[in-house]
Amino acid sequence: MIRSEILKELIPVISDHFVVCNIGLPSQEMHMLDDQPTNFYMLGTMGLSSSIGLGLALAQKQTIISIDGDGSVLTNLGTLPTIANNVADNFILLIIDNGSYGSTGDQPTYAGMKTSLTAVATACGCENVIECAAEDTKDVMVKAIASKKMTIIVSKCESGNVKVPVITKDPVVIRDRFMTALAARNAS
Repeated sequence: MIRSEILKELIPVISDHFVVCNIGLPSQEMHMLDDQPTNFYMLGTMGLSSSIGLGLALAQKQTIISIDGDGSVLTNLGTLPTIANNVADNFILLIIDNGSYGSTGDQPTYAGMKTSLTAVATACGCENVIECAAEDTKDVMVKAIASKKMTIIVSKCESGNVKVPVITKDPVVIRDRFMTALAARNAS
């Protein structure tokens, strides 16, 4: 399975939650598959989906799911000890680990070589870290949401991309509609 296939399987599970999606192709794939106001697309900030998602989870009660890639997490490795030391039980970080920088031409990452992001997250002090095969990601996500415990999921998948259109929405519009949806949910 490749990343877009994982996202397609996850949509029925995550569409009722707030999702912060990684820069580049992951955001474009989510936008193409399930554009909605509860999705926050990262358009120009590599490595910050997990940090923004944690901040949102710490600031309010809704479940926040950050979808990140192995390349982005490796670019902002400081996010893992920050997550470990700021537990938010309404936060789930899904790292789709395809061993490559998918948005820039599938160059290999160190996670596709010797570095295990599961081991790194555990070494940073993250307590609920689950590595799974791509095919099991949906089931692991269902359990993580139901557990109401901060969870890091490392989904190992194949490298590969599908053709997707660019997101033409203005970043301010994406931010405003996400914040409006979040405020409405918190008010109910």
